[in-house]
Amino acid sequence: MTVSTTTARRLRLPDMTSSAFLIIAFLTGIAGALQTPTLSLFLTTEVKVSPFMVGLFFTGSAVMGIFVSQFLGGWSDKKGDRKTLILFCCLLGALGCVLFAFNRSYFILLLVGVLLTSFGSTANPQMFALAREHADKTGREAVMFSSILRAQVSLAWVVGPPLAFALALGFGFTFMYCAAAVAFILCGIMVRAFLPSMPKAMLTTAGPLEAPRNNRRDTLMLFIACSLMWAANSIYLINMPLYVVKELHLSSKLAGMLMGIAACLEIPTMLVAGYLARQLGKRLLMRFAVICGVLFYGSLMFFTGPATLIAIQLLNALFIGILAGIGMLYFQDLMPGQAGAATTLFTNSTRAGWILAGSLAGLVAQFASYYAVFYAALAMVVVSVFCIWRVREA
Repeated sequence: MTVSTTTARRLRLPDMTSSAFLIIAFLTGIAGALQTPTLSLFLTTEVKVSPFMVGLFFTGSAVMGIFVSQFLGGWSDKKGDRKTLILFCCLLGALGCVLFAFNRSYFILLLVGVLLTSFGSTANPQMFALAREHADKTGREAVMFSSILRAQVSLAWVVGPPLAFALALGFGFTFMYCAAAVAFILCGIMVRAFLPSMPKAMLTTAGPLEAPRNNRRDTLMLFIACSLMWAANSIYLINMPLYVVKELHLSSKLAGMLMGIAACLEIPTMLVAGYLARQLGKRLLMRFAVICGVLFYGSLMFFTGPATLIAIQLLNALFIGILAGIGMLYFQDLMPGQAGAATTLFTNSTRAGWILAGSLAGLVAQFASYYAVFYAALAMVVVSVFCIWRVREA
């Protein structure tokens, strides 16, 4: 009874460290939300490259990100101090933003800028791995704590995309990227001041951890499914601003509004999914998410008006909210005792999705249309349905 009371109190009254995790999750989300939604527009209007080169840039960024994060994820699980690593990544992420702010050379941005931003983006999965270890150590309910952190990232994406377009269109891309650099710097300060230092990231055995099992097949199928789901979402993020402006001839502010609305709806989705995960299981929630994805991308084939595009963001929010909130925890359950590697693998499914999305979005848009790109997104989600159905409950 004493343990239950203590645990409940910890869930109700967040300590300084847990509060810092929430703020850092928001700041890393803001840093990403200021850069990603406007990147295709930045490359098209400022760097002045073709749609194919835009896709190549996203692909190169994803490939570099996979190598960087996979190396850092394995290293941090074995002997690294995640706190120092997160701080290091935040500083390099800030440098990357400064480079994007003042440089307009495509190949310098591709070779140097992408490397720096790859380190910056690795701060987020490492923060979630450290948060999982902190939750296990302090007796917090890990699923709900992680869901709240994911909700903070979504909250950042409510504010970030509209703010990114407002800053870029109102003050220029230089100002916008400098704002992203400031977000990384503030994040680094918070990391240095408040996050716990755990040089050897070991999960406590007090929790309901199971002995390692041969889950390679399930992990592989989950990775393929998540990669395809993220690829569809990445195609949407890359293509949608250009589709709205150049083919539908609507306001560019609508693109930021669509992203912001979806992110806003993702917040309650993540929290509810985190609450239901224990009752319904992660597999059922992931199956529901991928069906929502099929309905969303199928709807994009028919709905082109502002009102209908806004309305179907509910399906998009259910699709991405559950994927973002439950997918990472699903990997961690399939890989007990390897929080860093599991979280990095989930993050790399995002980057694998960017590789597919960058290649297809650029090619299809170059030789067909921005509308045709959504057919590829729909096909990916349909294939992910098959993969999700092959994964067992962890």
